[in-house]
Amino acid sequence: MISIKSDREIALMEEAGRIVALAHRKVREAIRPGISTYELDKIAEEVIVGEGATPSFKNYEGYPASICASINNVVIHGIPSKKIILKNGDIISIDIGACYKGYHGDSAMTHGVGEVSPKRLELMRITKEALFTGLSYAKPGNRLSDISHAIEEYVLAHNCSVVKDFTGHGVGRKLHEDPMVPNYGAAGHGPVLRKGMTLAIEPMVNIGKSGVRIMADGWTTVTADKSDSAHFEHSIVITDDGYKILTIEGDENVKK
Repeated sequence: MISIKSDREIALMEEAGRIVALAHRKVREAIRPGISTYELDKIAEEVIVGEGATPSFKNYEGYPASICASINNVVIHGIPSKKIILKNGDIISIDIGACYKGYHGDSAMTHGVGEVSPKRLELMRITKEALFTGLSYAKPGNRLSDISHAIEEYVLAHNCSVVKDFTGHGVGRKLHEDPMVPNYGAAGHGPVLRKGMTLAIEPMVNIGKSGVRIMADGWTTVTADKSDSAHFEHSIVITDDGYKILTIEGDENVKK
């Protein structure tokens, strides 16, 4: 069942989202060759706890860290480690969630480390633009799969592929709520979008084929063909005439 959030709930989600965005900024500022993903995790956790929230991911179904840190061909759920050190030319996807007074914010961004190849920069650009292309269909009266279809069409037009084994999702009192939001499929299907729905839209885009596999740790998900992958995500709320991003800091917030 898809929940419709009240103004009070949306305000709490905006605060959770602000904290997520702040944590992203602090992590982004720290990204450089030579830093470990463990250190990035601790930076994010310190921000989240310092702002009166808790990390949504830590201990979620046994996940051991506060962020997911996924490098190059790791699609999602890369576990931070003191042994994983960023190198010049890497790309890293950082996924962060925070729970504030019982409500979650969830977003992901992919960053370059030092001097990054044009091919990797283009992958990041395509993935981010796929997110906003999908979001342009997030408005009352549209169908959920209108978002999904727009993301896939944009990605395919740029000769990349979308991951199909994992999807976006509803978000709110739970980190993952109904509905699932695939990044592929035909338009015109699924629930009709309504004001007050809160969704986490998150294209995961591979340079190569769409297949993935999960490593022995049960979390780390890599591309099956070892190609690079990027990931961008925002939590949004459907408004009277479009959407509002919840996972952006202060004056940066955008209402569409």
